[in-house]
Amino acid sequence: MRIVVVDKKKCAAPRSCDYICMKFCPINRSEKDCIIKSKDDKIEIIEENCIGCGICVKKCAFDAIKIVNLPKELEKKELHSYGLNSFRLFNLIIPAKGHVTGLIGVNGIGKTTCLNILSGQMIPNFGDFKSPADGQKAIDFFKGSEGQNYFENLYAKGVETSYKPQHIERIPKAFKGSVRELLESFSKDYKSIAKEFELLKLLDKKVDEISGGELQRAAIAASLAKESQLLFIDEPSSYLDIKQRLKISNIIREKGALKDSCVVVEHDLVMLDYLAELGNIAYGKSGAYGIISSQLSIREAINTFLEGYIKEDNMRFRENEIRFEVRAPVKSFSNIPLTSWNKINKKIGNFELTINPGSLMKNEIVGILGENGIGKTTYAKILSSMIKPDSGKIDSALKISYKPQYIIVKEDNLVRAHLIKCPNSLIERLDLSHLLSRNLSELSGGELQRVAIAECLSMEADLYLLDEPSAHLDAEQRLNVAKIIKDAVKKKEASAFVIDHDILFMDYLSDRLMVFSGTPGVKGETQGPLDMRKGMNLFLKELNITFRRDKDTKRPRANKPESQADKEQKRKGEYYYQ
Repeated sequence: MRIVVVDKKKCAAPRSCDYICMKFCPINRSEKDCIIKSKDDKIEIIEENCIGCGICVKKCAFDAIKIVNLPKELEKKELHSYGLNSFRLFNLIIPAKGHVTGLIGVNGIGKTTCLNILSGQMIPNFGDFKSPADGQKAIDFFKGSEGQNYFENLYAKGVETSYKPQHIERIPKAFKGSVRELLESFSKDYKSIAKEFELLKLLDKKVDEISGGELQRAAIAASLAKESQLLFIDEPSSYLDIKQRLKISNIIREKGALKDSCVVVEHDLVMLDYLAELGNIAYGKSGAYGIISSQLSIREAINTFLEGYIKEDNMRFRENEIRFEVRAPVKSFSNIPLTSWNKINKKIGNFELTINPGSLMKNEIVGILGENGIGKTTYAKILSSMIKPDSGKIDSALKISYKPQYIIVKEDNLVRAHLIKCPNSLIERLDLSHLLSRNLSELSGGELQRVAIAECLSMEADLYLLDEPSAHLDAEQRLNVAKIIKDAVKKKEASAFVIDHDILFMDYLSDRLMVFSGTPGVKGETQGPLDMRKGMNLFLKELNITFRRDKDTKRPRANKPESQADKEQKRKGEYYYQ
Protein backbone atom coordinates (compact mmCIF):
# COMPACT_ATOMS: atom_id res chain seq x y z
CA MET A 1 0.00 0.00 0.00
CA ARG A 2 1.09 3.57 -0.66
CA ILE A 3 0.72 6.47 1.80
CA VAL A 4 0.75 10.02 0.46
CA VAL A 5 0.87 12.87 2.99
CA VAL A 6 0.67 16.60 2.35
CA ASP A 7 1.46 18.91 5.26
CA LYS A 8 -0.72 21.95 4.55
CA LYS A 9 1.14 24.02 7.16
CA LYS A 10 4.43 23.50 5.33
CA CYS A 11 3.03 23.86 1.80
CA ALA A 12 4.04 27.38 0.71
CA ALA A 13 1.76 27.58 -2.33
CA PRO A 14 0.71 29.98 -3.68
CA ARG A 15 2.52 32.63 -1.60
CA SER A 16 6.10 31.33 -1.89
CA CYS A 17 5.76 28.53 -4.41
CA ASP A 18 4.33 28.38 -7.94
CA TYR A 19 3.24 24.72 -7.66
CA ILE A 20 6.55 23.30 -8.83
CA CYS A 21 5.49 19.79 -7.74
CA MET A 22 2.54 19.92 -10.15
CA LYS A 23 4.78 20.97 -13.04
CA PHE A 24 7.24 18.09 -12.57
CA CYS A 25 4.77 15.31 -11.75
CA PRO A 26 4.98 12.78 -14.66
CA ILE A 27 1.27 11.93 -14.33
CA ASN A 28 0.32 15.62 -14.59
CA ARG A 29 2.65 16.00 -17.57
CA SER A 30 0.84 13.13 -19.31
CA GLU A 31 -2.29 15.30 -19.01
CA LYS A 32 -3.88 13.23 -16.24
CA ASP A 33 -4.64 14.47 -12.72
CA CYS A 34 -2.40 13.47 -9.83
CA ILE A 35 -1.35 16.67 -8.03
CA ILE A 36 -4.08 19.30 -8.11
CA LYS A 37 -5.04 22.56 -6.40
CA SER A 38 -7.38 22.11 -3.46
CA LYS A 39 -10.06 24.59 -2.37
CA ASP A 40 -7.60 26.33 -0.02
CA ASP A 41 -5.10 26.85 -2.91
CA LYS A 42 -2.71 24.31 -1.38
CA ILE A 43 -1.94 21.06 -3.21
CA GLU A 44 -3.87 17.82 -3.05
CA ILE A 45 -2.66 14.45 -4.36
CA ILE A 46 -5.01 11.85 -5.81
CA GLU A 47 -3.50 8.79 -4.15
CA GLU A 48 -4.84 6.15 -6.55
CA ASN A 49 -3.15 7.99 -9.46
CA CYS A 50 0.22 8.42 -7.71
CA ILE A 51 2.94 6.06 -9.02
CA GLY A 52 5.28 6.75 -6.10
CA CYS A 53 8.12 8.16 -8.22
CA GLY A 54 9.09 10.64 -5.48
CA ILE A 55 9.85 13.52 -7.89
CA CYS A 56 7.42 15.83 -6.09
CA VAL A 57 9.05 14.99 -2.74
CA LYS A 58 12.48 16.00 -4.08
CA LYS A 59 11.23 19.14 -5.82
CA CYS A 60 9.33 20.49 -2.79
CA ALA A 61 11.68 22.86 -0.96
CA PHE A 62 9.42 22.97 2.09
CA ASP A 63 9.32 19.25 2.98
CA ALA A 64 5.52 19.34 2.61
CA ILE A 65 5.13 16.01 0.76
CA LYS A 66 5.82 12.48 2.02
CA ILE A 67 5.30 9.31 -0.05
CA VAL A 68 5.82 5.95 1.64
CA ASN A 69 5.36 2.40 0.32
CA LEU A 70 4.29 -0.11 2.98
CA PRO A 71 3.59 -3.86 3.00
CA LYS A 72 0.09 -4.64 1.67
CA GLU A 73 -0.81 -6.65 4.77
CA LEU A 74 -0.83 -3.44 6.83
CA GLU A 75 -4.07 -2.42 5.09
CA LYS A 76 -5.95 -4.78 7.41
CA LYS A 77 -4.38 -3.11 10.45
CA GLU A 78 -5.18 0.50 9.58
CA LEU A 79 -6.83 1.96 12.67
CA HIS A 80 -7.27 5.64 11.91
CA SER A 81 -6.76 8.19 9.14
CA TYR A 82 -7.03 11.94 9.64
CA GLY A 83 -8.27 12.43 6.08
CA LEU A 84 -7.07 12.68 2.50
CA ASN A 85 -3.26 12.95 2.27
CA SER A 86 -3.04 12.80 6.07
CA PHE A 87 -1.39 10.81 8.87
CA ARG A 88 -2.42 7.17 9.40
CA LEU A 89 -2.12 4.94 12.46
CA PHE A 90 -1.77 1.14 12.36
CA ASN A 91 -2.37 -1.16 15.33
CA LEU A 92 -3.12 -0.09 18.88
CA ILE A 93 -2.05 -0.74 22.46
CA ILE A 94 -4.46 -2.90 24.40
CA PRO A 95 -3.44 -2.06 27.99
CA ALA A 96 -2.96 -4.91 30.47
CA LYS A 97 -5.19 -4.74 33.52
CA GLY A 98 -3.43 -3.77 36.76
CA HIS A 99 -0.21 -2.72 35.02
CA VAL A 100 1.31 0.57 33.92
CA THR A 101 2.09 0.47 30.20
CA GLY A 102 4.64 2.83 28.64
CA LEU A 103 4.55 4.05 25.04
CA ILE A 104 7.84 5.06 23.39
CA GLY A 105 8.41 6.78 20.07
CA VAL A 106 9.52 9.93 18.27
CA ASN A 107 7.30 12.99 17.92
CA GLY A 108 4.62 12.91 15.21
CA ILE A 109 4.36 9.12 15.19
CA GLY A 110 0.84 8.70 16.66
CA LYS A 111 1.37 8.30 20.42
CA THR A 112 -1.13 11.00 21.40
CA THR A 113 -3.57 9.64 18.79
CA CYS A 114 -3.34 6.29 20.61
CA LEU A 115 -4.22 7.91 23.94
CA ASN A 116 -7.10 9.84 22.38
CA ILE A 117 -8.57 6.60 20.99
CA LEU A 118 -8.03 4.58 24.17
CA SER A 119 -9.56 7.30 26.34
CA GLY A 120 -12.64 7.65 24.11
CA GLN A 121 -11.86 11.23 23.05
CA MET A 122 -11.53 9.99 19.47
CA ILE A 123 -13.36 7.12 17.76
CA PRO A 124 -11.16 5.30 15.21
CA ASN A 125 -12.41 5.35 11.60
CA PHE A 126 -10.29 2.43 10.30
CA GLY A 127 -9.26 4.46 7.23
CA ASP A 128 -12.83 5.39 6.25
CA PHE A 129 -12.60 9.10 7.04
CA LYS A 130 -15.61 10.00 4.87
CA SER A 131 -18.13 8.05 6.99
CA PRO A 132 -19.18 8.90 10.57
CA ALA A 133 -17.01 7.17 13.19
CA ASP A 134 -18.81 4.37 15.02
CA GLY A 135 -17.74 2.75 18.29
CA GLN A 136 -19.37 -0.54 17.29
CA LYS A 137 -16.87 -0.81 14.42
CA ALA A 138 -14.06 -0.76 16.98
CA ILE A 139 -15.72 -3.53 18.99
CA ASP A 140 -16.19 -5.61 15.82
CA PHE A 141 -12.62 -4.90 14.60
CA PHE A 142 -11.13 -6.39 17.77
CA LYS A 143 -13.66 -9.25 18.04
CA GLY A 144 -12.22 -12.32 19.74
CA SER A 145 -9.36 -10.42 21.39
CA GLU A 146 -8.74 -8.40 24.54
CA GLY A 147 -9.47 -5.31 22.46
CA GLN A 148 -13.12 -6.36 22.18
CA ASN A 149 -13.55 -6.34 25.97
CA TYR A 150 -11.72 -3.05 26.22
CA PHE A 151 -13.89 -1.19 23.71
CA GLU A 152 -17.10 -2.79 25.00
CA ASN A 153 -16.25 -1.34 28.42
CA LEU A 154 -15.37 2.01 26.86
CA TYR A 155 -18.34 2.45 24.51
CA ALA A 156 -21.09 0.15 25.79
CA LYS A 157 -20.55 0.27 29.56
CA GLY A 158 -19.19 3.82 29.67
CA VAL A 159 -16.29 3.29 32.11
CA GLU A 160 -14.76 6.47 33.55
CA THR A 161 -11.50 7.70 32.03
CA SER A 162 -8.96 10.24 33.25
CA TYR A 163 -6.50 12.00 30.91
CA LYS A 164 -3.52 14.26 31.64
CA PRO A 165 -2.88 16.07 28.32
CA GLN A 166 0.49 16.65 26.69
CA HIS A 167 0.18 20.43 26.29
CA ILE A 168 -0.40 21.65 29.83
CA GLU A 169 0.19 25.25 28.72
CA ARG A 170 -3.31 25.13 27.22
CA ILE A 171 -4.95 24.44 30.62
CA PRO A 172 -5.06 28.11 31.76
CA LYS A 173 -6.89 28.99 28.53
CA ALA A 174 -9.61 26.43 29.24
CA PHE A 175 -9.77 26.75 33.04
CA LYS A 176 -9.68 30.16 34.74
CA GLY A 177 -10.01 29.13 38.39
CA SER A 178 -7.54 28.39 41.20
CA VAL A 179 -5.53 25.23 41.83
CA ARG A 180 -7.97 24.43 44.64
CA GLU A 181 -10.95 24.70 42.29
CA LEU A 182 -9.19 22.56 39.68
CA LEU A 183 -8.49 19.72 42.11
CA GLU A 184 -11.85 20.05 43.88
CA SER A 185 -13.65 19.61 40.56
CA PHE A 186 -12.21 16.07 40.42
CA SER A 187 -12.26 15.04 44.09
CA LYS A 188 -13.63 16.20 47.44
CA ASP A 189 -10.49 14.80 49.05
CA TYR A 190 -8.33 17.24 47.10
CA LYS A 191 -6.20 18.32 50.07
CA SER A 192 -4.56 14.92 50.51
CA ILE A 193 -3.48 14.75 46.88
CA ALA A 194 -2.39 18.42 47.00
CA LYS A 195 -0.13 17.49 49.91
CA GLU A 196 1.25 14.49 48.02
CA PHE A 197 2.14 16.71 45.05
CA GLU A 198 3.45 19.62 47.22
CA LEU A 199 0.66 21.94 46.06
CA LEU A 200 -0.80 23.07 49.43
CA LYS A 201 0.88 26.49 49.28
CA LEU A 202 -0.46 27.02 45.75
CA LEU A 203 -4.14 26.12 46.32
CA ASP A 204 -5.40 29.72 46.21
CA LYS A 205 -3.31 30.73 43.19
CA LYS A 206 -4.92 30.91 39.75
CA VAL A 207 -3.68 28.26 37.34
CA ASP A 208 -2.35 30.99 35.03
CA GLU A 209 -0.18 32.37 37.86
CA ILE A 210 1.88 29.26 38.61
CA SER A 211 5.09 28.01 36.94
CA GLY A 212 5.30 25.29 34.30
CA GLY A 213 6.51 22.71 36.84
CA GLU A 214 3.75 23.61 39.30
CA LEU A 215 1.13 23.42 36.54
CA GLN A 216 2.45 20.01 35.48
CA ARG A 217 2.16 18.68 39.04
CA ALA A 218 -1.36 20.14 39.35
CA ALA A 219 -2.43 18.53 36.06
CA ILE A 220 -1.09 15.09 37.07
CA ALA A 221 -2.67 15.46 40.53
CA ALA A 222 -6.05 16.29 38.96
CA SER A 223 -5.90 13.26 36.65
CA LEU A 224 -5.10 10.96 39.58
CA ALA A 225 -7.71 12.57 41.85
CA LYS A 226 -10.54 11.67 39.47
CA GLU A 227 -12.40 8.43 40.20
CA SER A 228 -11.73 6.44 37.03
CA GLN A 229 -10.95 2.94 35.83
CA LEU A 230 -8.78 4.06 32.89
CA LEU A 231 -5.86 6.46 33.31
CA PHE A 232 -3.81 8.11 30.53
CA ILE A 233 -0.85 10.42 31.14
CA ASP A 234 0.89 12.20 28.24
CA GLU A 235 4.46 13.43 28.91
CA PRO A 236 4.48 13.90 32.71
CA SER A 237 8.17 14.93 32.95
CA SER A 238 7.99 18.27 31.09
CA TYR A 239 9.06 21.25 33.28
CA LEU A 240 9.98 18.95 36.21
CA ASP A 241 13.42 18.48 37.75
CA ILE A 242 14.93 15.05 38.40
CA LYS A 243 13.76 14.84 42.01
CA GLN A 244 10.18 15.70 41.03
CA ARG A 245 10.26 13.24 38.12
CA LEU A 246 11.27 10.35 40.35
CA LYS A 247 8.76 11.23 43.07
CA ILE A 248 5.91 11.50 40.56
CA SER A 249 7.04 8.26 38.90
CA ASN A 250 6.54 6.51 42.24
CA ILE A 251 3.06 7.98 42.61
CA ILE A 252 2.00 7.06 39.05
CA ARG A 253 3.37 3.52 39.42
CA GLU A 254 1.52 2.94 42.72
CA LYS A 255 -1.81 4.52 41.73
CA GLY A 256 -1.70 3.38 38.10
CA ALA A 257 -1.42 -0.28 39.11
CA LEU A 258 -4.76 0.07 40.95
CA LYS A 259 -6.55 1.08 37.72
CA ASP A 260 -8.04 -1.27 35.14
CA SER A 261 -5.62 0.32 32.67
CA CYS A 262 -2.88 2.95 32.85
CA VAL A 263 -0.87 4.15 29.83
CA VAL A 264 1.96 6.70 29.98
CA VAL A 265 3.69 8.43 27.06
CA GLU A 266 7.12 9.72 28.05
CA HIS A 267 10.43 10.72 26.40
CA ASP A 268 12.57 10.49 29.56
CA LEU A 269 13.47 6.80 29.24
CA VAL A 270 14.82 6.57 32.79
CA MET A 271 11.50 7.85 34.15
CA LEU A 272 9.47 5.56 31.88
CA ASP A 273 11.58 2.54 32.84
CA TYR A 274 11.06 3.42 36.52
CA LEU A 275 7.27 3.80 36.45
CA ALA A 276 6.11 1.25 33.84
CA GLU A 277 6.13 -2.56 33.76
CA LEU A 278 5.12 -3.12 30.13
CA GLY A 279 5.91 -1.15 26.98
CA ASN A 280 4.97 -0.66 23.32
CA ILE A 281 6.99 1.10 20.62
CA ALA A 282 5.47 3.52 18.12
CA TYR A 283 7.55 3.57 14.93
CA GLY A 284 7.12 4.63 11.32
CA LYS A 285 7.71 7.98 9.60
CA SER A 286 7.07 11.14 11.58
CA GLY A 287 4.07 13.04 10.23
CA ALA A 288 3.19 10.28 7.73
CA TYR A 289 2.31 7.06 9.52
CA GLY A 290 2.76 5.24 12.81
CA ILE A 291 2.75 1.53 13.69
CA ILE A 292 2.28 0.29 17.25
CA SER A 293 4.42 -2.75 18.11
CA SER A 294 3.32 -5.76 20.11
CA GLN A 295 3.64 -5.50 23.88
CA LEU A 296 6.95 -6.23 25.61
CA SER A 297 8.37 -5.85 29.10
CA ILE A 298 9.41 -2.21 29.60
CA ARG A 299 13.08 -3.26 29.62
CA GLU A 300 12.71 -5.08 26.30
CA ALA A 301 10.72 -2.19 24.82
CA ILE A 302 13.35 0.44 25.70
CA ASN A 303 16.25 -1.78 24.62
CA THR A 304 14.49 -2.54 21.32
CA PHE A 305 13.88 1.18 20.80
CA LEU A 306 17.59 1.92 21.37
CA GLU A 307 18.59 -0.94 19.04
CA GLY A 308 16.28 0.37 16.32
CA TYR A 309 15.14 -3.09 15.22
CA ILE A 310 11.90 -4.90 16.13
CA LYS A 311 12.50 -8.65 15.74
CA GLU A 312 8.81 -9.59 15.99
CA ASP A 313 7.95 -7.36 13.01
CA ASN A 314 11.31 -7.79 11.23
CA MET A 315 11.40 -4.01 11.00
CA ARG A 316 14.42 -1.70 11.28
CA PHE A 317 13.33 1.88 12.03
CA ARG A 318 16.75 3.42 12.73
CA GLU A 319 20.07 2.82 10.96
CA ASN A 320 22.33 2.96 14.02
CA GLU A 321 22.03 1.32 17.42
CA ILE A 322 22.42 3.57 20.47
CA ARG A 323 24.80 2.20 23.11
CA PHE A 324 26.22 3.53 26.37
CA GLU A 325 29.54 3.24 28.19
CA VAL A 326 30.02 0.00 30.12
CA ARG A 327 31.52 1.91 33.06
CA ALA A 328 32.18 5.47 34.15
CA PRO A 329 33.46 7.27 31.02
CA VAL A 330 37.22 7.54 30.74
CA LYS A 331 38.68 11.02 30.52
CA SER A 332 38.37 12.29 26.98
CA PHE A 333 39.44 15.80 27.95
CA SER A 334 42.88 17.31 28.50
CA ASN A 335 44.51 18.20 31.80
CA ILE A 336 44.99 21.77 30.60
CA PRO A 337 42.69 24.17 32.48
CA LEU A 338 40.47 26.36 30.32
CA THR A 339 39.30 28.44 33.26
CA SER A 340 39.00 28.30 37.03
CA TRP A 341 37.16 30.23 39.70
CA ASN A 342 37.52 31.00 43.37
CA LYS A 343 34.60 31.08 45.79
CA ILE A 344 31.72 33.07 44.28
CA ASN A 345 28.62 34.36 46.08
CA LYS A 346 25.46 35.83 44.64
CA LYS A 347 22.24 36.88 46.38
CA ILE A 348 19.04 37.45 44.41
CA GLY A 349 16.11 38.44 46.59
CA ASN A 350 15.82 35.81 49.33
CA PHE A 351 17.92 33.28 47.38
CA GLU A 352 21.64 32.88 48.03
CA LEU A 353 24.04 30.95 45.78
CA THR A 354 27.54 29.80 46.78
CA ILE A 355 29.81 28.56 43.98
CA ASN A 356 32.75 26.71 45.50
CA PRO A 357 36.22 26.87 43.86
CA GLY A 358 36.65 24.72 40.78
CA SER A 359 38.12 24.49 37.29
CA LEU A 360 37.11 23.48 33.79
CA MET A 361 39.52 21.67 31.47
CA LYS A 362 39.93 22.16 27.75
CA ASN A 363 38.00 19.73 25.55
CA GLU A 364 35.71 18.79 28.46
CA ILE A 365 31.93 18.56 28.82
CA VAL A 366 30.62 19.05 32.36
CA GLY A 367 27.02 18.14 33.13
CA ILE A 368 25.22 20.21 35.76
CA LEU A 369 22.64 18.46 37.96
CA GLY A 370 20.29 19.81 40.61
CA GLU A 371 16.69 20.59 41.50
CA ASN A 372 14.76 23.51 40.06
CA GLY A 373 15.29 26.79 41.92
CA ILE A 374 18.71 25.73 43.19
CA GLY A 375 20.84 28.21 41.20
CA LYS A 376 21.90 26.34 38.03
CA THR A 377 20.63 28.98 35.59
CA THR A 378 21.98 31.76 37.85
CA TYR A 379 25.40 30.10 37.62
CA ALA A 380 25.10 29.95 33.83
CA LYS A 381 24.27 33.65 33.70
CA ILE A 382 27.25 34.50 35.93
CA LEU A 383 29.53 32.51 33.60
CA SER A 384 28.15 34.30 30.56
CA SER A 385 28.48 37.74 32.27
CA MET A 386 24.72 38.34 32.19
CA ILE A 387 24.81 38.60 36.01
CA LYS A 388 27.63 40.02 38.14
CA PRO A 389 28.54 38.08 41.31
CA ASP A 390 28.53 39.83 44.71
CA SER A 391 31.98 38.41 45.45
CA GLY A 392 34.56 36.22 43.72
CA LYS A 393 35.36 35.93 40.02
CA ILE A 394 36.16 33.60 37.14
CA ASP A 395 39.87 33.75 36.34
CA SER A 396 39.99 34.21 32.59
CA ALA A 397 37.85 36.04 30.06
CA LEU A 398 36.23 33.46 27.83
CA LYS A 399 34.44 33.68 24.53
CA ILE A 400 31.08 32.08 25.40
CA SER A 401 28.16 30.85 23.30
CA TYR A 402 24.99 30.54 25.40
CA LYS A 403 21.71 28.74 24.75
CA PRO A 404 19.24 29.92 27.41
CA GLN A 405 16.70 27.76 29.22
CA TYR A 406 13.69 29.60 27.82
CA ILE A 407 13.82 30.41 24.11
CA ILE A 408 11.93 33.63 23.46
CA VAL A 409 11.29 34.74 19.89
CA LYS A 410 12.02 38.48 19.95
CA GLU A 411 12.10 39.04 16.19
CA ASP A 412 10.06 36.86 13.87
CA ASN A 413 12.81 36.18 11.36
CA LEU A 414 13.25 33.26 9.00
CA VAL A 415 15.14 30.33 10.51
CA ARG A 416 17.74 30.80 7.76
CA ALA A 417 18.67 34.23 9.18
CA HIS A 418 19.67 32.64 12.50
CA LEU A 419 21.75 29.87 10.95
CA ILE A 420 23.92 31.87 8.52
CA LYS A 421 27.12 30.70 10.25
CA CYS A 422 25.87 27.17 10.80
CA PRO A 423 27.62 24.50 8.68
CA ASN A 424 25.38 22.39 6.46
CA SER A 425 26.50 19.23 8.23
CA LEU A 426 25.08 20.52 11.53
CA ILE A 427 21.85 21.66 9.85
CA GLU A 428 21.44 18.18 8.36
CA ARG A 429 22.19 16.32 11.59
CA LEU A 430 19.65 18.42 13.50
CA ASP A 431 17.07 17.92 10.71
CA LEU A 432 16.61 21.64 10.09
CA SER A 433 16.89 21.88 6.29
CA HIS A 434 13.13 21.90 5.73
CA LEU A 435 12.69 24.65 8.35
CA LEU A 436 15.03 27.24 6.82
CA SER A 437 12.26 29.09 4.96
CA ARG A 438 9.87 29.14 7.92
CA ASN A 439 9.42 31.90 10.52
CA LEU A 440 10.52 31.24 14.09
CA SER A 441 6.99 31.91 15.36
CA GLU A 442 5.69 28.99 13.26
CA LEU A 443 7.96 26.41 14.91
CA SER A 444 7.01 23.87 17.55
CA GLY A 445 8.86 23.75 20.87
CA GLY A 446 11.11 20.93 19.66
CA GLU A 447 11.89 22.64 16.36
CA LEU A 448 12.72 25.91 18.11
CA GLN A 449 14.95 24.04 20.55
CA ARG A 450 16.94 22.43 17.72
CA VAL A 451 17.37 25.81 15.98
CA ALA A 452 18.66 27.34 19.23
CA ILE A 453 21.13 24.45 19.72
CA ALA A 454 22.38 24.81 16.13
CA GLU A 455 22.80 28.57 16.53
CA CYS A 456 24.72 28.12 19.78
CA LEU A 457 27.07 25.42 18.43
CA SER A 458 27.71 27.33 15.18
CA MET A 459 29.34 30.23 17.06
CA GLU A 460 33.10 30.31 17.55
CA ALA A 461 33.66 30.05 21.29
CA ASP A 462 35.93 28.69 24.02
CA LEU A 463 32.96 27.61 26.13
CA TYR A 464 29.51 26.42 25.08
CA LEU A 465 26.83 26.85 27.69
CA LEU A 466 23.55 24.99 27.06
CA ASP A 467 20.66 25.24 29.52
CA GLU A 468 18.16 22.33 29.22
CA PRO A 469 18.83 21.38 25.57
CA SER A 470 16.68 18.23 25.86
CA ALA A 471 13.45 20.13 26.63
CA HIS A 472 10.64 19.48 24.09
CA LEU A 473 12.72 16.85 22.26
CA ASP A 474 11.63 13.24 21.87
CA ALA A 475 13.75 10.34 23.16
CA GLU A 476 15.59 9.77 19.87
CA GLN A 477 16.23 13.48 19.30
CA ARG A 478 17.68 13.80 22.82
CA LEU A 479 20.30 11.13 22.24
CA ASN A 480 21.03 12.52 18.78
CA VAL A 481 21.51 16.02 20.25
CA ALA A 482 23.77 14.63 22.99
CA LYS A 483 26.03 13.07 20.33
CA ILE A 484 25.97 16.27 18.23
CA ILE A 485 26.96 18.44 21.21
CA LYS A 486 29.75 16.03 22.12
CA ASP A 487 31.07 15.86 18.54
CA ALA A 488 30.90 19.64 18.00
CA VAL A 489 32.67 20.51 21.25
CA LYS A 490 35.41 17.90 20.83
CA LYS A 491 36.01 18.84 17.17
CA LYS A 492 36.49 22.50 18.09
CA GLU A 493 38.65 21.52 21.09
CA ALA A 494 36.41 23.75 23.18
CA SER A 495 34.55 22.95 26.42
CA ALA A 496 30.94 22.94 27.53
CA PHE A 497 28.65 23.19 30.53
CA VAL A 498 25.29 21.45 29.99
CA ILE A 499 22.36 21.83 32.40
CA ASP A 500 19.64 19.18 32.10
CA HIS A 501 17.24 16.95 34.06
CA ASP A 502 17.35 13.83 31.87
CA ILE A 503 19.81 11.43 33.57
CA LEU A 504 20.14 9.20 30.51
CA PHE A 505 20.95 12.26 28.36
CA MET A 506 23.52 13.49 30.90
CA ASP A 507 25.11 10.06 31.27
CA TYR A 508 25.51 9.82 27.49
CA LEU A 509 27.03 13.29 27.19
CA SER A 510 29.12 14.21 30.25
CA ASP A 511 32.81 13.78 31.07
CA ARG A 512 32.37 15.10 34.62
CA LEU A 513 29.52 16.44 36.75
CA MET A 514 28.84 19.52 38.83
CA VAL A 515 26.19 18.97 41.53
CA PHE A 516 24.00 21.70 43.02
CA SER A 517 22.64 21.03 46.53
CA GLY A 518 20.60 23.08 49.00
CA THR A 519 17.01 24.26 49.43
CA PRO A 520 15.15 25.41 46.29
CA GLY A 521 14.35 29.11 46.35
CA VAL A 522 16.43 29.63 49.52
CA LYS A 523 20.02 28.47 49.18
CA GLY A 524 22.17 26.66 46.61
CA GLU A 525 25.76 25.41 46.76
CA THR A 526 27.98 23.68 44.19
CA GLN A 527 30.21 20.66 44.47
CA GLY A 528 32.65 19.80 41.70
CA PRO A 529 33.26 19.31 38.86
CA LEU A 530 33.60 15.70 40.01
CA ASP A 531 34.26 12.49 38.07
CA MET A 532 31.09 10.77 36.84
CA ARG A 533 31.03 8.07 39.51
CA LYS A 534 31.56 10.42 42.43
CA GLY A 535 29.20 13.06 41.02
CA MET A 536 26.34 10.63 40.34
CA ASN A 537 26.79 8.91 43.71
CA LEU A 538 26.59 12.26 45.48
CA PHE A 539 23.54 13.40 43.55
CA LEU A 540 21.61 10.12 43.69
CA LYS A 541 22.32 9.65 47.41
CA GLU A 542 20.50 12.94 48.02
CA LEU A 543 17.57 11.58 45.97
CA ASN A 544 17.76 8.20 47.80
CA ILE A 545 17.67 6.23 44.55
CA THR A 546 20.13 3.76 43.02
CA PHE A 547 20.97 3.02 39.38
CA ARG A 548 22.40 -0.03 37.66
CA ARG A 549 23.62 -0.68 34.12
CA ASP A 550 21.44 -2.65 31.72
CA LYS A 551 23.37 -5.80 30.82
CA ASP A 552 22.69 -5.40 27.07
CA THR A 553 22.62 -1.69 26.20
CA LYS A 554 24.62 -0.50 29.28
CA ARG A 555 22.06 2.30 29.74
CA PRO A 556 21.40 3.52 33.30
CA ARG A 557 18.30 1.95 34.90
CA ALA A 558 16.72 3.07 38.17
CA ASN A 559 16.27 0.29 40.72
CA LYS A 560 12.79 -0.10 42.18
CA PRO A 561 12.70 1.17 45.81
CA GLU A 562 13.49 -1.52 48.39
CA SER A 563 14.37 -4.05 45.68
CA GLN A 564 17.27 -6.41 46.36
CA ALA A 565 19.56 -4.45 44.02
CA ASP A 566 18.50 -1.16 45.63
CA LYS A 567 19.27 -2.40 49.16
CA GLU A 568 22.58 -3.99 48.15
CA GLN A 569 23.88 -0.89 46.34
CA LYS A 570 22.86 1.40 49.21
CA ARG A 571 24.67 -0.89 51.65
CA LYS A 572 27.83 -0.59 49.52
CA GLY A 573 27.37 3.16 49.00
CA GLU A 574 27.29 2.58 45.23
CA TYR A 575 24.31 4.55 43.95
CA TYR A 576 25.34 4.58 40.30
CA TYR A 577 28.10 2.48 38.71
CA GLN A 578 28.74 -1.09 39.72
